[in-house]
Parts: sequence; structure tokens; C-alpha cells
Amino acid sequence: MIGGSGSTLFEELGLYYIGPVDGHNIDDLIAILKEVKSTKTTGPVLIHVVTEKGRGYPFAERAADKYHGVAKFDPATGKQFKGSPSTQSYTTYFAEALIAEAEADKDIVAIHAAMGGGTGLNLFHSRFPTRCFDVGIAEQHAVTFAAGLACEGLKPFCAIYSSFLQRAYDQVVHDVDLQKLPVRFAMDRAGLVGADGPTHCGAFDVTFMACLPNMVVMAPSDEAELFHMIATATAIDDRPSCFRYPRGNGVGVQLPPGNKGIPLEVGKGRMLIEGERVALLGYGTAVQSCLAAASIVEHHGIRLTVADARFCKPLDHALIRSLAKSHEILITVEEGSIGGFGSHVAQFLALDGLLDGKLKWRPVVLPDRYIDHGSPADQLVEAGLTPSHIAATVFNILGQRRQALEIMSLRNQRRKVKNMGEVGMEEVVIKIQTESNIAFIGDARVAGNGSSLSTHSRTQWVQVLDESCTSNPSSLLNVILEIWEPFPLISRS
Repeated sequence: MIGGSGSTLFEELGLYYIGPVDGHNIDDLIAILKEVKSTKTTGPVLIHVVTEKGRGYPFAERAADKYHGVAKFDPATGKQFKGSPSTQSYTTYFAEALIAEAEADKDIVAIHAAMGGGTGLNLFHSRFPTRCFDVGIAEQHAVTFAAGLACEGLKPFCAIYSSFLQRAYDQVVHDVDLQKLPVRFAMDRAGLVGADGPTHCGAFDVTFMACLPNMVVMAPSDEAELFHMIATATAIDDRPSCFRYPRGNGVGVQLPPGNKGIPLEVGKGRMLIEGERVALLGYGTAVQSCLAAASIVEHHGIRLTVADARFCKPLDHALIRSLAKSHEILITVEEGSIGGFGSHVAQFLALDGLLDGKLKWRPVVLPDRYIDHGSPADQLVEAGLTPSHIAATVFNILGQRRQALEIMSLRNQRRKVKNMGEVGMEEVVIKIQTESNIAFIGDARVAGNGSSLSTHSRTQWVQVLDESCTSNPSSLLNVILEIWEPFPLISRS
């Protein structure tokens, strides 16, 4: 297995070559890895392992681009049990919109990096086989290739997953943005991606694209807006542009006739709901959560303003200025990392002097950590980006903590609550500490007869602690003091 026919190339590069090795022979692999580990070498070692995709399962073996990640499926037939949603995926809508644009403009071409199925460009290729290019697993080349086509007057759309575009960032900066070339980046899988997990989570694209001087950065709040932004990107012919859209399906809004979007005014957002006191400024599909949060808050007698930013760069300064001057509180909401849309809004607010008065600005973003695999709904809970979290944030800033806790408690009523028995507060805190993996909570005791909780109160207690306070021990103690103020607390630490 050492020094095979393919070894010369690697050995000329100074690598100690071992292979090719059968990657499905576990015993051989372990023996080789142990041998390499114990051998003292003066340079890098390359172990050439050969595997077969889907080995042992015929349906996976025959499908080159499928079965990398699967839903529940029937092993006998290979059929995956997927629901039948009433809307299509954003990926499909992207492909349909691009086909419509290409029907009207012969200069439009599409590029992907071995992801024809994942990006939807297989549909484009079926319609325009000579105008769709698969460059293989080489995102860097895809970007530079797109830059070259733009130099020659074509209109390239480079479709790459948000997390995969990270590989080609140097080319985005030097080969596209610095040259101010009109390459259009379609960033699929933006935001949380459910079962695809942290490796595919598109958390950072707004941050690393919006810092580039010449880039137009936009995000649709629904599928119809995606059609319009593809039309907008087609019309932008003097600089690069990008738009992000999530994994998952559309929300069911009416699509433009003939799948042909209408170019938007660059840097112009839109008002969706006009309210008072508090304004939610959403970016991308987070706008849908803002609308749902406004509906929750309205049941408590407050009508929120909701606006769709549409663009992170350039920002709609007039819209932001208007929201800041006519509201006490401005909350920016996005399904992206720190340093993204909210940071650009804060920069503008600060330079425009809008933070010098009584305005309270708060960002709602993805937490500064990677979020593990899970259902999209569970990941949004983990990230604190559900409509209930946004509504609770509104009430917290207004100083109405009880309403905030009510909202979070109602949201969790459908959660399964374990029967903890009639226990005292100290025991409940200890149990919640164990079940929620809280590193340190502190100690709280109830004196006298207050140590026994009623069934209703105990359920509310578990629900509130389970979701609202597990990441912040100090806020947990505030909850203890606030919810249980009728009971005299005799000690805290």
C-alpha cells in the first residue's frame, strides 16, 4: 500500500505518501493510522483513502448528489418521507426567477460549484444548457470565473451556499469587489439550516459581504421579494451585488406575473405596519417573525411599527431616521451573526446623532456561538429568534417584565413539563439547574409556608425557567424575586 503508482506526484511535493487505502476496511485503516502515529517523520504524511459514496446502500450509491443528509425514509425503497408543503422552496423560486430573467436577457449566465441540485441550477441548466457552468468543488474558481465573464459584458449569477462562499472570500474581495465588477451572488442556505447543522449554517454572510465598499447587500422577506431582488440584481450593472435566502419554503404570498420580478429602488425599504412607541426593523426572512411578534404584542394593547429594511447596504437612511425620531424604541431583527445588519444600523444611528437623545436601540441577532443540529423551530428557540422572544424583548425594554414572562410561558404551554411533585423552591431551582445544564444559579429559599408551590404555579415556574433563564443566572434570580415576591425570600447568593 506504500509507494503506489500515484505516489510520484505527492513525493515530488515532499509528502510521505501512503496509499491508496481501502477506506471501508476499518482494520487496515486503524493499523495504518497507528503506524503513522508512531512513525517519526520529518515532514507531512498523506494517507490516500478511497471510499465509495453511499457504500452498502444501493439507492445512495446510485445518487451522486443525494442522501448526504436525509429525512425519515423507507430503507426498502429509499423513498424519503417529506411533507407536501403548499409552497415551494426558496431554492426553487430562485431558479424559476432566474430562468424568467434569462428568457428576457441573453447575457445572463449561471455558475455553481458542483451544487446543481442544491442551488436549483439544474432547472436553469435544463432550460439553458449552454449558459450554466458547473466548475466542480471549487468556489474560489467559481467567483473568479464569474468575474472574468463580467469583464466581457455577461451577467453572471454565482449561486453558492452562504457557508461555502466563505471559502472564496479572497476572490470576492480582490477579483470582484475591488474591481467593481457586476457579479451577482445568490447566497442560498442563509441563516439557520436545521438538520444541516453548524457546518452549513449561513450566519456570517451579511457581516462579511456588507463590509465591502462596492457591494450591494439585500435580503428578501418572502418569496415575492426574492423575485424582485433577482430582477434588481440583474439591473445593477455597475457594481457587485448579493442577496441571501434561507433553506426552507416560502410563506405563501402571491408571486409576480410570469415569475418576472420588478427591480427595486436600491437602498429603499418599506413600511409594513405603522404603530407607536416601538419599531421593529427586520432584515430578510426575520421580517416574518417581526410581523408575528407584532400580532402577539397587539393582544396586550400595544401596536408595533414593523418595517422591512430590504437592504443592508446601502441602508435606507430616511426610513431609519424616521423610525428613530418617531419611536421610543428601535429593535433590529436578523437571522445572522453579530456585526451584520444591526451593526450597520447602529453605525448610522451613532453618526447621525440619533443615539444622543432618548432613543433605545437593541439588536436581535444569532447568539455568538454555533447552534447544533435540530429542527428549524428548535434552532430558532435556541437562538432566541422566535416571535415570542421578540415580543418578550419588547416588553422587557418597556419595563413590563411580567408581560414578557407571560408571553414566554404561553409559548411553552405545549411543551412537555415533567411532574416534579410538591417541592419547595430550593428543590425546584436545583432540579432546573440539573435539567437545563446551568453552570451556576445561586441559592434561593422560601421561608415558612411559602415553600410549597401550587400545581399551576409550579408549571409556570418550570416553563419560565426552562426557556427564559437558562443562559443567564443573574436574570434567573431576578425572575425569582419578581414572580415569587409574595413569598419572603430569606437568603440569596
